[in-house]
Amino acid sequence: MDDLLQQTLDTAAASAAAEAGLGPATSANGMVFLLIACLGLAMALVYVPIRVFLTITERSRRLRLLQQIRRTREALTAPLINE
Repeated sequence: MDDLLQQTLDTAAASAAAEAGLGPATSANGMVFLLIACLGLAMALVYVPIRVFLTITERSRRLRLLQQIRRTREALTAPLINE
């Protein structure tokens, strides 16, 4: 009796999985997709703040350099005062 019940349950589970298209390969493909999606999300969460920080610091360095160039140019074009 137990064997018949177990066999019936196995048959029903196999037919349900076949109808739904859930085989072992599909399950593995789903896990691979989730793994790659999670890795992509983690990479984005690391990349975006670093990229924003580097962009902000690069702009501030560029601004300081331009200001220094302007001050130097003004100092070089200013007439010398002889006392």
